[in-house]
Amino acid sequence: MTTRGAVRIGISGWTYAPWRGTFYPKGLPQKQELSYAARHFRSIEINGTFYGLQRPESFARWRNDTPDDFVFAVKASRFITHMRKLRDIEAPLANFIASGLLRLGPKLGPILWQFPSRMTFDADLFQSFLALLPHDTQEARVLARRHDTWLDNRCWLESDVEMPLRHAVEIRNDSFRAPAFIELLRHYKTALVCADSVEWPFLMDLTADFIYCRLHGSEELYASGYDDQALDRWAGRVRAWAGGGEPEDAERVLGPTKRLGKGRDVFVFFDNDAKIRAPADAAALAERLNVGA
Repeated sequence: MTTRGAVRIGISGWTYAPWRGTFYPKGLPQKQELSYAARHFRSIEINGTFYGLQRPESFARWRNDTPDDFVFAVKASRFITHMRKLRDIEAPLANFIASGLLRLGPKLGPILWQFPSRMTFDADLFQSFLALLPHDTQEARVLARRHDTWLDNRCWLESDVEMPLRHAVEIRNDSFRAPAFIELLRHYKTALVCADSVEWPFLMDLTADFIYCRLHGSEELYASGYDDQALDRWAGRVRAWAGGGEPEDAERVLGPTKRLGKGRDVFVFFDNDAKIRAPADAAALAERLNVGA
């Protein structure tokens, strides 16, 4: 008997001035925006972690400001992906984990590794990177303790839950349309992000026991919305994934995978925020799937 995975529809970030008075009620204090958004969506990507290391108290506040069943996706440090380009990253990776991720407890969802469009597929480099990633909270604690000494007074090295950790990789260069890359992700049980955009590869190869989608706007990057027909199409894809199968229109590098009887958890984040479409589109897709907050 096939069961259905959990479906979480959300938004990428929550601090956007144009949303105030549109998505957010006029006069809502900025410090209440996360709690307001979390009452409407079951998951949100944390964007600030991409631009710089956050502090443990920030993760604790985010955890406290969201419902019990809420899950964050955490965008990994660009220092690792864009500046170091995966080279000599043992300490930066430890610093990233030690900055407070584990303080989210059971609300720590997938960690998103986004790579720049100029970065091409290097099998040895990516194999080394994927081998470094912690795949449960115990491995994360061990790794975090190897952080640089300058982080001594602002780190968090414990977790109040024992659970697996999930990782997702978003690529933006056609060189990753390679069987070796898909096989590498499958070996390390790391999800390939299904990224809907006009500029980057649009692939749906299944490489993990969960799905991670980012909808950037299929006509204009970060800006164009999704009409009823597009939302219906995405709802059908999500149903197929959650049921353990694959969409009929899936574009892949390799062939389809075997149906997963337990279903797959599905995360979908709308990143088309430039024209204030993300919250409305996310709500419309959640309504189609009957998975409101």
